[in-house]
Amino acid sequence: MALLELKAVEVIYDKVFLAIKGLSLEVPQGKTVALLGANGAGKSTTLKSVSGLLKPERGEVTRGEVLYQGRNLGSISPPVRVRMGIAQVLEGRRVFEHLNPEENLLAASLPKSDRKRISALIERVYGYFPALKSRRKSKAGYLSGGEQQMLAIGRALMAQPKLLFLDEPLMGLSPLIQGMLV
Repeated sequence: MALLELKAVEVIYDKVFLAIKGLSLEVPQGKTVALLGANGAGKSTTLKSVSGLLKPERGEVTRGEVLYQGRNLGSISPPVRVRMGIAQVLEGRRVFEHLNPEENLLAASLPKSDRKRISALIERVYGYFPALKSRRKSKAGYLSGGEQQMLAIGRALMAQPKLLFLDEPLMGLSPLIQGMLV
């Protein structure tokens, strides 16, 4: 069984604009898949159709099925999808600028009952992104663009997702920072 399957998916915004028509794809368990295409081709919309983030933008899946581990995601809310193991880092480095990196990571760790596990997850993120550890007490708004992107990815990793979407993860970053993220 595929981890993720889209079957003839159609997405419409504002009940008039057809953004995706007849998209089918399959993501096997344990594989990395990239969606490539020009601006406006529907890459972000495709990701949002899986993570459940279309409604805030007045979009909806009007046809087809989005299946995660064989389960139709149609009526499942975004928070439940996160608990099921789906995480998305949105385009544009969205972090809590008034919080430091450690507080940002803690905010992403729900439930907060197991402090030892949460500490281990934070250390794991710092292992991936050592620059965050050295800046862990600085306000996130003062981090560089690359560090903010690392933090956004780190926050998603705190959920220990089985399926992680990175929307334009390298946009606007220097080649040095791009190399660190890849």
